[in-house]
Amino acid sequence: MNTRRKFIAQIMAVSAVLSVGVGSVSAQIWPSRPIRVIVPLPPGGVADYLARVLAEPLRSALGQPILVENKVGADGRIGVEYASKQPPDGHTFVTIGSSSVAHTALFKNMPYNLVTDFAPVSQMIRTPFVLVVGPGVRANSPKEYLAFARSNPGKITFGSSGVGSPFHLSGELMKSMAGVDMLHVPYKGSGPLSTALLSGEVMSAFVPIGPFLQHIRSGKLRALGIVTGYRSRVLPDLPTLAEALPLPGFALDAWIALLAPAGTDKAIADRLSGEIGRIVRDTQFSKEYLLRRSYEPLGSTPQELGEVLKAGVALYAKIVRDAKIPAE
Repeated sequence: MNTRRKFIAQIMAVSAVLSVGVGSVSAQIWPSRPIRVIVPLPPGGVADYLARVLAEPLRSALGQPILVENKVGADGRIGVEYASKQPPDGHTFVTIGSSSVAHTALFKNMPYNLVTDFAPVSQMIRTPFVLVVGPGVRANSPKEYLAFARSNPGKITFGSSGVGSPFHLSGELMKSMAGVDMLHVPYKGSGPLSTALLSGEVMSAFVPIGPFLQHIRSGKLRALGIVTGYRSRVLPDLPTLAEALPLPGFALDAWIALLAPAGTDKAIADRLSGEIGRIVRDTQFSKEYLLRRSYEPLGSTPQELGEVLKAGVALYAKIVRDAKIPAE
């Protein structure tokens, strides 16, 4: 019996060594062919732009072409589902944004799980957003804005670029944490929302800084506070809402990250994460391709992105539950 046990133990030890060896060899010869980056949204958006500007420096670093493929539908869910079913060989990746995390709370029977069906690679950039008011609103600070909302329940309107977007859910988070009653008015994108704000059709909105920066700087729109948990490099003197109100813990973030199918070799994820971090944090690259659009470079590790995903899923579930938004 002892001989048999020793034999089994030896076989298990050899198997463990071989499995580690296979993973190491896989990472050493990676990439062996062109790498596909699935963008689950139409061309022209932030994720598409980022994937394309990263393609050339990544090709130079990895020695293989980076092929960007737009697989659109269902507000990004079709492309993400497609990526989840690809072989975990390190040659297919997918971009996601914070809206993808919100989807986990907004839709029933999701065909994938962002935490278990994917291997995190890197949170590449973040895009701060801001609470703005239109020209007819007599509020010059977040405190004045909330005071108006409290004295006029249900009368202050806040717009967003769509139901369930992080910008919509920022307003729902404020309603919940500050105990105010505000009316959400959804629009089909930033363009119609901008027109509505400037005309006074809607009183306020939670918006990304980039597309609205010219109106903020011209004074046509008034920025009251940064929604995210950090100040913006573009508007460094503008406090966060958590600072100004104060509402400790009030923060939602918009970002773009890269995932791989679950089972992808960790060494591959680590190497790609390192290359992305090196590129986006490069002073010249970030100045030319990111900061001028109000995108802030991150280049996180896989482990850091994994924690962001877990925390985000829990936070959005709470926001949607507190706001009583029915899942579709």
